[in-house]
Order: sequence, then structure tokens, then C-alpha cells
Amino acid sequence: MPLARGIAAVMIDLDGTLLDTVPDLAAAAGRMLAALSLPARTQEEIRSFVGRGIPSLVQRCLEASAGNARAAALQSEALTLFQDIYLEESGRRSAVYPGVIDGLAQMRAMRLRLACVTNKAARFTLPLLEQKGLAPYFELVVSGDTLARNKPDPMQLAHICAAFALAPEKVLLIGDSANDAQAARAAGCPVLCVSYGYNEGGEVHNFDCDAIVRSLSEAANILQSIRS
Repeated sequence: MPLARGIAAVMIDLDGTLLDTVPDLAAAAGRMLAALSLPARTQEEIRSFVGRGIPSLVQRCLEASAGNARAAALQSEALTLFQDIYLEESGRRSAVYPGVIDGLAQMRAMRLRLACVTNKAARFTLPLLEQKGLAPYFELVVSGDTLARNKPDPMQLAHICAAFALAPEKVLLIGDSANDAQAARAAGCPVLCVSYGYNEGGEVHNFDCDAIVRSLSEAANILQSIRS
């Protein structure tokens, strides 16, 4: 695994890596589709739609329930509706994955600088991190609307590297999807993928990552072993 000994910072994805947010996203999607008199989607379908931000999630729900042509006509109304509903639902059922708190604590103890990087908009990201007790661990949070482009584009990752004044090879990304792996490779950052998460219906073993870990705690142990 080509992880340099000089890793000085870690960027961590939110949905599917830190938190299981699908139950809240599915509840909001269900309410949105019901309000539009459209068929509901299953929670597993919603799970496969997560990864490219809320506008993409809404679009994929609409396409599945109404077809491509009608989805385009409904997108603006549906997105506004979903966002209003999700503000109410976000955090109600979302859960921190096992190993996350221990892993973050280990990384902080190693004096690694930590950033959360997500395609979720800041209006949802920041309250969710606070509510679940994760905000204090992160020096920097880059959300889906912080910059002009987000994952799989490398812009967010390059921004974090610049903010930390670190070369990309010294900044590790941990995520759960092909978007994370693609963004890391494009930015020149090493990347670990968790074995759980959403993966947009893909298979994590097919992603271009440096290793697959079962938890953030395992990732922290790997970093500690590299240092030793």
C-alpha cells in the first residue's frame, strides 16, 4: 500500500463513511414523492442514489418514479420540497458508524489535522456534525456548496491541501465511494475506502484505492503502524 510515512492530515467523507444517513434521506424522499403524488422508492434504492449530493439524489428519485421527461419538469419544485423536508428529518435516524469516534480520537492523538469533505450542502452538513458530536474533531469542513465543484472533481481536496499548506501526498482521504477514489487520484492524494457505506450500488473492491478498511479505527491503526 503506497501510503507515505509523512501523512499529516486526513480528509473524511460524511455520508456512508462517518454517518449512516440513508434512513433520514429515505424518509425525506418518501415525503417528497408523496407530496408530488409519485410512487415511493425503497430504502435500498435510496442507498444506491446517495453519493453525488442532494440534487442528484432528487433527480434519481424522480427519474425512477416519474420517468426522465417528467423528472426534468419537476426537478426544481422537487428539490425545494426535499430540502425543506430534509431540514426536519436530518439527524432523526442517522447513526455514527462503529469505530468512527475511536478512530477520530486516535487520529487526533496522533496530531493529524482533520477535515470533513462532503457533497452535502453546508446547511445540512454543519448541524448534522454538531448533533452527532463529530464537529469538534474537525479543523475544517468543506461541503458540497463551499466551492464551484465537488467530488469526483478534485477541487475540494485541493482546497483542503492548500488550507493545510500540505502537499497532496501527505493528505489522506477516507471515503466509501468511487467518487472519493476518483477525486483522490485526480488530486494526487492517497485514499482508503471503508468496506461499508453506500458505493452508489458499486463494489468497493473495484475502486482504485490504496486499501479497504473495516472502520475508521482500523484506518487509524494503519496510520499508526506506518509511523512506527
